Amino acid sequence: MTWVQPEDLIGHELRQAAEDGRDAAGIARRWRAAGGTTAPARSGASPRPADPALRALAGTLLDELAQLPCPSEADEPTGLSDIQATWAPAGRRPRPADRTDRTDRTDHTDHTDRTDRTDRTDRTLTGRPEDARQVTARLEAAWLGRAAGCLLGKPVEKLPLNGVRALARATGNWPPAAYFTGAGLDPAVAARYPWNRRSRATSLAENIDGMPEDDDLNYPLLGLLLLERHGHGFTTADVARLWLDELPAGRTFTAERLAYRNLLDGIEPPHTAWYRNPFREWIGAQIRADVFGWTHPGDPAAAAAQAWRDATLSHTANGVYAAMFTAAALAAAAGPAADVHGALRAGLAVIPAHSRLAQAVRRGIAAAHDEPTGTPAGFATVVDRLHAAYGHHHWVHAVPNAALLAAALTHADGDFTGSICRVVSGGWDTDSNGATAGSLTGLLAGSPEALPARWTAPLKGRLATGVGGLDGIGFDALAARTAALAVLRPAPDRPEAPAP
Repeated sequence: MTWVQPEDLIGHELRQAAEDGRDAAGIARRWRAAGGTTAPARSGASPRPADPALRALAGTLLDELAQLPCPSEADEPTGLSDIQATWAPAGRRPRPADRTDRTDRTDHTDHTDRTDRTDRTDRTLTGRPEDARQVTARLEAAWLGRAAGCLLGKPVEKLPLNGVRALARATGNWPPAAYFTGAGLDPAVAARYPWNRRSRATSLAENIDGMPEDDDLNYPLLGLLLLERHGHGFTTADVARLWLDELPAGRTFTAERLAYRNLLDGIEPPHTAWYRNPFREWIGAQIRADVFGWTHPGDPAAAAAQAWRDATLSHTANGVYAAMFTAAALAAAAGPAADVHGALRAGLAVIPAHSRLAQAVRRGIAAAHDEPTGTPAGFATVVDRLHAAYGHHHWVHAVPNAALLAAALTHADGDFTGSICRVVSGGWDTDSNGATAGSLTGLLAGSPEALPARWTAPLKGRLATGVGGLDGIGFDALAARTAALAVLRPAPDRPEAPAP
């Protein structure tokens, strides 16, 4: 069992405390004096479990850490109303349809405003037939792009940046321009930087036979089921029930696994995100956000509000912002006359400007603009700058990955191949970043035919999953089902429909 041991969680929580300004020095000294260790650097558990006394102390200290004052909360709220208040000049109230009480760590009730429950059939408009066909084609490209980008990053997930570069160079694939391969790899390099154990058999170029299972695809599938069952007015409690019904616990990691554990212990949202969960600002909520953006073309605010409802089951603050940023950027990319730079601006517009995540996105964009060559090889200097700035974070934390994602999308100017290859070349959470970059640039490409066949052909039009009833489903079928949920604006030659 990984990602749940208190003796491992305490080290991650101490790192999180340092990030958000809590004074945890005394707790850290007590932990070290008792024989406690730092958090595992890359895996989910220490090699050996702690003795019962040390494990009990870890639990006590986790609870004490949760009570420390958090200076960053003023600039990094989690409540939706507080976040929305940063979207516009002071004094402007959030839209009534999005009113939600501020998240309280001690409130165990369903924290979604039920006045926002809207029947799906009232919100999903069907425009002209040619518009519907175009939406379906773009969504198939988004699904395919997400899969291809994820698959590119899977073999090198968890490797340090030097390992990603060494493997690519040793096989003649640097800068990366194709799926990773083990063909011709020097055994010494392979021994020093082993491929991801779970992905080697399915994700190297010579082994790909359709899209293998990955949590970066499982969560969009769950998002699809969520909207099909509950409509666009779903609540966070609906997300929790869906997980318990359809998501195998062994397919969850980091914040999602702890939220799942909390649900089984009888803890309800929003406290599922807080209780003994040091991963609440990691990347997990971001990889769940795509469907909310895909189904709100041209409406980033609505997409972000839906992503918030999903994310707050397991995440807070910057972990939530990563999901909102992604959903809004995708909604903008799915809209008319979209480009990658406008999509990134739309994502920034829905998160607090002073948050660490917003600062990281802006830093990534600036670093990309500063690189003079604009070439794949030149992007390595951008990556080095970002690793120098954010290398102290865990490789799954949302903040450094957001900086890298924004930099890659900007530097490649939204090109599909350029974006997924650059972001994966930058290390950290390679498969998740590849997936998000592929999703957004797939939308911008506009159709499956616009994506290079070297990326899409090995997928064979299908993906594997442990999510019930969807194993082997085709990307075309997923696109059609997603398009049926899209909230399309009326055609320009028709008057606006009245608000429901």
